[in-house]
Amino acid sequence: MSRTVYINKISKFFPNKPVSNDQIEDRLGYVYDKPARSKSVVLRSNKIENRYYAIDENLNITDTNAGMAAKAIKGLESDNFKVDDIDLIASGTSTPDQLLPSHAVMVHGELNSKSVEVNSFMGACVTGMQALKCAYMAIGSGDKEHAVSTGSERCSTWLMAKNFKAEAENTEALNEKPILAFDKEFLRWMLSDGAGAALLEAEPRGDMSLKIEFIDIKSYANELESCMYAGAVKNEDGSLSGWSELEEAQWMNDSIFAFKQDVRLLGENIMRLGGKFFAETLDKRGLTPDNIDYFLPHISSEFFRSMLHDELAVLGKEITEDKWFTNLSRVGNVGAASIYLMLEELLYSGRLKKGERIFLCVPESARFQYAYALLTVV
Repeated sequence: MSRTVYINKISKFFPNKPVSNDQIEDRLGYVYDKPARSKSVVLRSNKIENRYYAIDENLNITDTNAGMAAKAIKGLESDNFKVDDIDLIASGTSTPDQLLPSHAVMVHGELNSKSVEVNSFMGACVTGMQALKCAYMAIGSGDKEHAVSTGSERCSTWLMAKNFKAEAENTEALNEKPILAFDKEFLRWMLSDGAGAALLEAEPRGDMSLKIEFIDIKSYANELESCMYAGAVKNEDGSLSGWSELEEAQWMNDSIFAFKQDVRLLGENIMRLGGKFFAETLDKRGLTPDNIDYFLPHISSEFFRSMLHDELAVLGKEITEDKWFTNLSRVGNVGAASIYLMLEELLYSGRLKKGERIFLCVPESARFQYAYALLTVV
């Protein structure tokens, strides 16, 4: 990179008031007109206490995904920086509002700003980091001067009971056990809505900035089949058949557009591969755990905290618990936005000191992809 790159401001947006555990199904709906059996089990493991939905108390949808990302970008404005100063927008999400147009152009449209370059990243949690790397490379190469990256999600509308109604009626008609498959229920109790945005420039500004040392991303899709998916069915051989290959009746009867998680595949591989890439990254970059002051892991559930800690310890790369910083219990799993929301909270917490190093850790179970980054407080 020809220029050093700094994150000079981070902002966030959450829709509506926090939703507590006992309010989830009042907002999303009851699939079988009674509380789901899996809810208490999953919540006990993930330890999430609050999340945010773009659905208000009257069950009205209040925000689009693109709209939330745009509101987060507007939160970057100050006396010395306006939306019209932006010359690149890179946006990542798991839950775009539509198939086309792309997510980033919809974000740009919501801003009503000048014409700029936009880049969309659609996938799962790592897309927020892919957007960050796009902005990082644009500034570092000298191609742009004021780049913004976003991570945002509107999961709630995908999780509403109405989306499972046809499947529920079908299983009852067949006298099957009236419960959704756990691979679909699992994610209903942890996903959350919201957006984060970061301003990247070639010079630091303000009282505190974050210098980007590196962003490394790696996929293991060459080794493993899909683990989390939507808009598809998983075949016996592990391949996916996308929605456009299926009959229209199957879209609703099998809740094709619901998020699904192969929990067996997740448990067997998410930490193993993440630990492997973590060790490789530290060795490649000449780092040790002692070089890291804050560790920000995007974990979808507190269930994985001890597993991640133990995996790194076995590899000789233990990050002691006093260095960990997460906000999962307070905001839920916000997918591509989660790392922005953690970093924003830490940056403005008053805890950071100049010279400290922050390590970002973002795993993605969709088909096992990981993104790691190191930032220095300046």
